[in-house]
Amino acid sequence: MDSILAEFIGTTILMLLGIGVNANTSLKNTIGGENSNWILTSMAWGLSVFVAVFITGQYSGAHLNPAVTIGLAVAGKFSWSLVLGYVISQLIGAMFGSWLAYIVYIDHYRLTKDEDKVRGSFCTGPAIKNYKNNFFSETIATFILVFAIFFIVEPNLEIEGEVVNFGLGALDALPVGILVWVIGMTLGGTTGFAINPARDFGPRLIYSLLPRKNKNANWSYSWIPVFGPLFGSMCAGFLYIFLI
Repeated sequence: MDSILAEFIGTTILMLLGIGVNANTSLKNTIGGENSNWILTSMAWGLSVFVAVFITGQYSGAHLNPAVTIGLAVAGKFSWSLVLGYVISQLIGAMFGSWLAYIVYIDHYRLTKDEDKVRGSFCTGPAIKNYKNNFFSETIATFILVFAIFFIVEPNLEIEGEVVNFGLGALDALPVGILVWVIGMTLGGTTGFAINPARDFGPRLIYSLLPRKNKNANWSYSWIPVFGPLFGSMCAGFLYIFLI
């Protein structure tokens, strides 16, 4: 399987399952899911990462996140020449996966009139609107994610004898899933732990295209779950270089 295709498939799976748990716990008349607690949501996102990484790790390294891709490139563990292709495939996968989740739950979306819950099933938002602190929350959460990943990744792609990609193989899928789960339970209460620009921007774009009245994609906030994670990942990369 081509690595770019693998990133698309992996991110699609991640978003189908991740947006799926958001919909299950937010929308009207779901079976046993409505108004469930934060532990379920955090755990499901972590396990969604596990499933997606397990399937695609051997083919692309299963970054599934532009922040991870750029952080690895900054640390010298990924070729800059591959970054753009990975990021584009991740974004398209995030859009497609969130659209699939919408189709699965379409009857429940039609029943749900609370537009904040509908939007919240697609993209993140702050519990308390304070852009400076919201940005810091996304930065530090993504820093922890990427910095920990540096100690998990192994070489998985060589071209003409040169290692160009360090990634997450099947055996490393579980610890990364647990890592995301822990971040969600500990640091996710402020902004909903996007920690992934594609995870937030792709579904937000899909939500903005839905045929719903009174929709509000909250674009004024949308830069935070994009640039916060990117900044956090670069900080992790530079610190890793300094330490190692």
